[in-house]
Amino acid sequence: MLVAGCDDRDAHRTPLSKLHVLKMVGRRSLPSLIEATIIPSVLFYVFLVTVGPAAAMLAALTWAYGSVLRRFVSRQRIPGVLQLAVAGLTIRTMVGLMSGTFMYFLQPVATTLALSLVFLGSLWWGQPMIARMASDFCPLDSDISARPAVVKLFSGLTLMWAGVHLLSAGTTFAMLMSLPTTTFVPLKTVVSLGITVSAVVFTVSWALRIAHAENLVFAPVSA
Repeated sequence: MLVAGCDDRDAHRTPLSKLHVLKMVGRRSLPSLIEATIIPSVLFYVFLVTVGPAAAMLAALTWAYGSVLRRFVSRQRIPGVLQLAVAGLTIRTMVGLMSGTFMYFLQPVATTLALSLVFLGSLWWGQPMIARMASDFCPLDSDISARPAVVKLFSGLTLMWAGVHLLSAGTTFAMLMSLPTTTFVPLKTVVSLGITVSAVVFTVSWALRIAHAENLVFAPVSA
Protein backbone atom coordinates (compact mmCIF):
# COMPACT_ATOMS: atom_id res chain seq x y z
CA MET A 1 0.00 0.00 0.00
CA LEU A 2 1.15 3.54 -0.74
CA VAL A 3 1.27 5.85 2.26
CA ALA A 4 2.83 9.22 3.03
CA GLY A 5 6.40 9.16 4.32
CA CYS A 6 7.20 11.68 7.03
CA ASP A 7 9.72 10.53 9.63
CA ASP A 8 12.28 7.91 10.69
CA ARG A 9 9.63 5.22 10.80
CA ASP A 10 9.75 5.24 6.98
CA ALA A 11 13.13 3.53 7.17
CA HIS A 12 11.49 0.12 7.35
CA ARG A 13 9.19 0.89 4.42
CA THR A 14 10.02 0.07 0.80
CA PRO A 15 11.30 3.03 -1.24
CA LEU A 16 9.65 3.60 -4.59
CA SER A 17 11.68 2.75 -7.68
CA LYS A 18 10.75 2.17 -11.31
CA LEU A 19 12.25 -1.33 -11.33
CA HIS A 20 10.40 -2.33 -8.15
CA VAL A 21 7.05 -1.10 -9.46
CA LEU A 22 7.53 -2.67 -12.90
CA LYS A 23 8.37 -5.99 -11.24
CA MET A 24 5.25 -5.74 -9.11
CA VAL A 25 3.04 -4.95 -12.12
CA GLY A 26 4.69 -7.74 -14.10
CA ARG A 27 4.13 -10.32 -11.39
CA ARG A 28 0.47 -9.39 -11.15
CA SER A 29 -0.31 -8.98 -14.84
CA LEU A 30 2.20 -10.75 -17.10
CA PRO A 31 1.14 -14.40 -16.51
CA SER A 32 -2.51 -13.60 -17.20
CA LEU A 33 -1.55 -11.50 -20.22
CA ILE A 34 0.48 -14.34 -21.72
CA GLU A 35 -2.26 -16.87 -21.08
CA ALA A 36 -5.13 -14.69 -22.26
CA THR A 37 -3.61 -13.01 -25.32
CA ILE A 38 -0.20 -14.25 -26.48
CA ILE A 39 -0.83 -18.01 -26.43
CA PRO A 40 -4.19 -17.73 -28.24
CA SER A 41 -2.48 -15.57 -30.88
CA VAL A 42 0.26 -18.17 -31.37
CA LEU A 43 -2.29 -20.98 -31.61
CA PHE A 44 -4.33 -19.00 -34.11
CA TYR A 45 -1.31 -18.41 -36.32
CA VAL A 46 -0.15 -22.05 -36.22
CA PHE A 47 -3.59 -23.42 -37.10
CA LEU A 48 -4.13 -20.70 -39.71
CA VAL A 49 -1.05 -21.64 -41.73
CA THR A 50 -1.42 -25.41 -41.24
CA VAL A 51 -5.19 -26.07 -41.29
CA GLY A 52 -7.28 -22.99 -42.06
CA PRO A 53 -9.02 -19.94 -40.61
CA ALA A 54 -12.01 -21.77 -39.05
CA ALA A 55 -9.71 -24.20 -37.22
CA ALA A 56 -7.56 -21.26 -36.08
CA MET A 57 -10.54 -19.47 -34.56
CA LEU A 58 -11.72 -22.61 -32.78
CA ALA A 59 -8.22 -23.42 -31.50
CA ALA A 60 -7.86 -19.99 -29.87
CA LEU A 61 -11.33 -20.24 -28.34
CA THR A 62 -10.68 -23.79 -27.07
CA TRP A 63 -7.52 -22.62 -25.30
CA ALA A 64 -9.42 -19.77 -23.64
CA TYR A 65 -12.22 -22.03 -22.40
CA GLY A 66 -9.66 -24.61 -21.26
CA SER A 67 -7.92 -21.96 -19.15
CA VAL A 68 -11.19 -21.06 -17.47
CA LEU A 69 -12.16 -24.70 -16.94
CA ARG A 70 -8.78 -25.51 -15.38
CA ARG A 71 -9.20 -22.74 -12.84
CA PHE A 72 -12.80 -23.69 -12.16
CA VAL A 73 -11.92 -27.32 -11.48
CA SER A 74 -8.97 -26.39 -9.24
CA ARG A 75 -11.06 -23.68 -7.51
CA GLN A 76 -8.65 -20.91 -8.49
CA ARG A 77 -9.68 -17.30 -9.07
CA ILE A 78 -10.39 -16.50 -12.71
CA PRO A 79 -8.50 -13.28 -13.59
CA GLY A 80 -10.56 -10.43 -14.98
CA VAL A 81 -8.36 -10.17 -18.07
CA LEU A 82 -9.04 -13.84 -18.83
CA GLN A 83 -12.79 -13.40 -18.39
CA LEU A 84 -12.74 -10.46 -20.79
CA ALA A 85 -10.61 -12.40 -23.26
CA VAL A 86 -12.99 -15.37 -23.24
CA ALA A 87 -16.04 -13.16 -23.72
CA GLY A 88 -14.31 -11.29 -26.54
CA LEU A 89 -13.07 -14.45 -28.24
CA THR A 90 -16.52 -16.05 -28.05
CA ILE A 91 -18.13 -13.12 -29.86
CA ARG A 92 -15.24 -12.83 -32.32
CA THR A 93 -15.39 -16.53 -33.15
CA MET A 94 -19.13 -16.48 -33.76
CA VAL A 95 -18.78 -13.45 -36.02
CA GLY A 96 -15.66 -14.83 -37.72
CA LEU A 97 -17.17 -18.23 -38.50
CA MET A 98 -20.18 -16.53 -40.07
CA SER A 99 -18.40 -13.67 -41.85
CA GLY A 100 -14.70 -14.58 -42.25
CA THR A 101 -11.37 -13.54 -40.77
CA PHE A 102 -11.74 -9.85 -41.67
CA MET A 103 -14.73 -9.42 -39.34
CA TYR A 104 -12.97 -11.63 -36.76
CA PHE A 105 -10.20 -9.05 -36.49
CA LEU A 106 -12.38 -5.98 -37.09
CA GLN A 107 -14.49 -6.61 -33.99
CA PRO A 108 -11.63 -6.06 -31.47
CA VAL A 109 -10.69 -2.87 -33.34
CA ALA A 110 -14.20 -1.56 -32.65
CA THR A 111 -13.91 -2.70 -29.02
CA THR A 112 -10.59 -0.91 -28.56
CA LEU A 113 -12.04 2.26 -30.08
CA ALA A 114 -14.99 1.99 -27.71
CA LEU A 115 -12.59 1.68 -24.76
CA SER A 116 -10.90 4.88 -25.86
CA LEU A 117 -14.25 6.63 -25.76
CA VAL A 118 -14.98 5.15 -22.31
CA PHE A 119 -11.73 6.58 -20.96
CA LEU A 120 -12.53 9.98 -22.47
CA GLY A 121 -16.09 9.81 -21.14
CA SER A 122 -14.86 9.11 -17.62
CA LEU A 123 -12.99 12.43 -17.76
CA TRP A 124 -16.14 14.20 -18.93
CA TRP A 125 -18.03 12.83 -15.91
CA GLY A 126 -15.22 13.77 -13.53
CA GLN A 127 -14.40 10.18 -12.58
CA PRO A 128 -11.13 9.26 -14.37
CA MET A 129 -10.99 5.59 -15.25
CA ILE A 130 -7.41 5.26 -14.00
CA ALA A 131 -8.53 6.37 -10.52
CA ARG A 132 -10.92 3.41 -10.42
CA MET A 133 -8.28 0.98 -11.66
CA ALA A 134 -5.37 2.17 -9.49
CA SER A 135 -6.32 0.14 -6.41
CA ASP A 136 -6.19 -3.09 -8.47
CA PHE A 137 -2.44 -2.60 -8.91
CA CYS A 138 -1.43 -0.59 -5.84
CA PRO A 139 -3.79 0.17 -2.92
CA LEU A 140 -3.91 3.85 -1.94
CA ASP A 141 -4.93 5.58 1.25
CA SER A 142 -8.03 7.67 0.62
CA ASP A 143 -6.27 10.88 1.69
CA ILE A 144 -3.50 10.23 -0.85
CA SER A 145 -5.87 9.57 -3.76
CA ALA A 146 -7.59 12.88 -2.97
CA ARG A 147 -4.38 14.97 -3.19
CA PRO A 148 -4.50 17.53 -6.06
CA ALA A 149 -1.28 16.19 -7.63
CA VAL A 150 -2.60 12.62 -7.57
CA VAL A 151 -6.00 13.65 -8.93
CA LYS A 152 -4.23 15.47 -11.77
CA LEU A 153 -2.09 12.37 -12.38
CA PHE A 154 -5.19 10.17 -12.68
CA SER A 155 -6.75 12.58 -15.17
CA GLY A 156 -3.57 12.80 -17.22
CA LEU A 157 -3.09 9.03 -17.31
CA THR A 158 -6.73 8.49 -18.25
CA LEU A 159 -6.31 10.86 -21.19
CA MET A 160 -3.06 9.13 -22.16
CA TRP A 161 -4.64 5.66 -22.10
CA ALA A 162 -7.53 6.93 -24.20
CA GLY A 163 -4.88 7.91 -26.75
CA VAL A 164 -3.14 4.55 -26.38
CA HIS A 165 -6.37 2.69 -27.18
CA LEU A 166 -7.02 5.01 -30.10
CA LEU A 167 -3.49 4.43 -31.44
CA SER A 168 -3.83 0.68 -31.02
CA ALA A 169 -7.17 0.64 -32.86
CA GLY A 170 -5.80 2.82 -35.65
CA THR A 171 -2.62 0.82 -36.23
CA THR A 172 -4.49 -2.48 -36.08
CA PHE A 173 -7.07 -1.29 -38.61
CA ALA A 174 -4.35 0.02 -40.94
CA MET A 175 -2.50 -3.31 -40.84
CA LEU A 176 -5.74 -5.26 -41.28
CA MET A 177 -6.56 -3.28 -44.42
CA SER A 178 -3.10 -3.53 -45.97
CA LEU A 179 -1.59 -6.89 -44.98
CA PRO A 180 -2.41 -10.55 -45.68
CA THR A 181 -3.73 -12.42 -42.65
CA THR A 182 -0.60 -14.54 -42.23
CA THR A 183 1.47 -11.37 -41.88
CA PHE A 184 -1.12 -9.40 -39.96
CA VAL A 185 -1.48 -11.87 -37.06
CA PRO A 186 2.15 -11.94 -35.79
CA LEU A 187 2.79 -8.27 -36.63
CA LYS A 188 -0.38 -7.12 -34.86
CA THR A 189 0.60 -9.07 -31.74
CA VAL A 190 4.09 -7.54 -31.65
CA VAL A 191 2.90 -3.99 -32.35
CA SER A 192 0.08 -4.17 -29.80
CA LEU A 193 2.44 -5.49 -27.13
CA GLY A 194 4.97 -2.79 -27.97
CA ILE A 195 2.36 -0.04 -27.61
CA THR A 196 1.03 -1.48 -24.35
CA VAL A 197 4.44 -2.07 -22.74
CA SER A 198 5.63 1.41 -23.71
CA ALA A 199 2.47 2.90 -22.21
CA VAL A 200 2.92 0.91 -19.00
CA VAL A 201 6.54 2.05 -18.61
CA PHE A 202 5.51 5.67 -19.22
CA THR A 203 2.65 5.28 -16.72
CA VAL A 204 5.00 3.95 -14.05
CA SER A 205 7.56 6.69 -14.70
CA TRP A 206 4.94 9.43 -14.46
CA ALA A 207 3.37 7.93 -11.33
CA LEU A 208 6.76 7.58 -9.63
CA ARG A 209 7.63 11.19 -10.41
CA ILE A 210 4.45 12.29 -8.61
CA ALA A 211 5.02 9.79 -5.79
CA HIS A 212 8.51 11.13 -5.13
CA ALA A 213 7.24 14.71 -5.22
CA GLU A 214 4.50 13.79 -2.73
CA ASN A 215 6.92 11.79 -0.50
CA LEU A 216 5.05 8.49 -0.85
CA VAL A 217 6.46 5.10 0.14
CA PHE A 218 5.31 1.49 0.20
CA ALA A 219 4.04 0.45 3.61
CA PRO A 220 4.10 -3.24 4.64
CA VAL A 221 0.65 -4.78 4.48
CA SER A 222 -0.47 -6.19 7.83
CA ALA A 223 -1.72 -9.76 7.90
